[in-house]
Amino acid sequence: MDIKLSPDTEKRLHGAIQRFVAEEYGESVGDLGAGTFLSFCLKELGPAIYNQAIADAQACLQERVTDLENICFAEETSYWDQGGRKGVTRKPGLRR
Repeated sequence: MDIKLSPDTEKRLHGAIQRFVAEEYGESVGDLGAGTFLSFCLKELGPAIYNQAIADAQACLQERVTDLENICFAEETSYWDQGGRKGVTRKPGLRR
């Protein structure tokens, strides 16, 4: 699976890679070197990170689905529990 980035994102990441190499190793790397390193990371590291992100999203969704009964629940046969009120409740401004 190839991970595609927008040109703006690639440009930002090139700058981040160049800054990282300069600050951590005291070396300068050009756009070509930064681009090559970024391509390597996307091909070699990207799929593992992507797969973990998908697994995390699935776990989060599964947790939400499991809890759906508690989140979306309507009390059944609650009419008599409210004192058997008769008539229709209307908004205050909607009187006949």
